Amino acid sequence: MVTREQSDGAAAAPTRVLEPPDGYHLTGSLRPLAMGRHDPCARWVADTFWWTARTPVGPASLALRRDGGELVATGHGPGAAAVLDIADAVAGLRDEVRDFLPLARRHPVVAALSRRFAGVRLPTTGQVFARTLRAVLEQKVTGVEAFRGYAAMVRRFGTPAPGPVPGLWVSPEPAVIATTPYWEFHPLGIEQRRAQVLRRAAAVAARLEASGDAGTATRRLTSLPGIGRWTAAEVVRVVFGAADAVSVGDFHLPNTVAWALAGEARGSDDRMIELLEPFRGHRARVCMLLELAGVAAPRFGPRAPLRSFARF
Repeated sequence: MVTREQSDGAAAAPTRVLEPPDGYHLTGSLRPLAMGRHDPCARWVADTFWWTARTPVGPASLALRRDGGELVATGHGPGAAAVLDIADAVAGLRDEVRDFLPLARRHPVVAALSRRFAGVRLPTTGQVFARTLRAVLEQKVTGVEAFRGYAAMVRRFGTPAPGPVPGLWVSPEPAVIATTPYWEFHPLGIEQRRAQVLRRAAAVAARLEASGDAGTATRRLTSLPGIGRWTAAEVVRVVFGAADAVSVGDFHLPNTVAWALAGEARGSDDRMIELLEPFRGHRARVCMLLELAGVAAPRFGPRAPLRSFARF
C-alpha cells in the first residue's frame, strides 16, 4: 500500500490518498463498521462511506471513496488529522492475509471462499468504548431491537458529527453514559441489565481504551460483569482487526460453521472451535467468509429471528 498526502487549499478538508492492493474490495471491508444502512455513526452516502469517531482532540468524521485505483480519505472536525492517521487501518489496509492463504487450503470450502473474497480485509478502528456500546446493545435481542436501542442511544446521548452529512452522529462520551441513571435508558428500549453493563464499561472506558492489543482488551472487558466471550470478540475483532476472535456464544454461528465445514446441520460451541482449529490465527476470518457468502445451516421447525441471540 502506498500513501501520499494531498492538499486542496487552506479552506479544504484535509485529505489523504491511499493506494490499496490490486483486487481490494472497499464495500466488503467496511461492512463490519455499520449496523445496517441507517447506522447513525457509519453509512454509505452515494459512493462515499462515512464513519465517525471520538479522538483525544475532539470528534471527527472520516470519508472514504474510490477514485480509480486510489482510495481517497477526507477528514472533518477537530479530530480530522487523527482519523486520517488511521484511515488505512479503518479501511482494512493494515490487515495481513499472507499467512492465511496456506491455512485456507486445508479445506475446500474455505479455499474457495478465500479466492472469492480475496479483496476483503478486516478493519481496525481503535475505538473500544464505541464498539463496546454497540456490542452490549446486541446482547440477547433480535437485530431490530438492537438497532433501535443503538440508534436511540446515539441520538439521545451522542453529538452531531462534523462534516456535510446531515443525520450523522458521533457515539456518546463514556462519561455521559457512566453518569446517567439506568432508568433513563428505559424509554430507549434498553432494560436495566444492559444499561448497567454499559454504565460499568463507561466508568472504566479510559482503561479499556488504553488496551494495547486484543488480548489485553479481552481480559479487561470480560472482567466486567455482564461482558463475556461473545461481546469481547465482537469488540476486538473490529477495534484491533483480531482475525482469530471467534464469537463464542452466538446462536447461529456454531450451526453455520458445522454445516459449512462438516456438513452437520447443528453444532455446539465446542464443535465449532474443533472445526476451526486448523485455521487458528484466522478463525474469525473464516467465520467472516462464511457470513459474506451467505452460508447458513438448514432450519428446522419455526423460523428463528434473523440476528444472534448471543449470550454475553
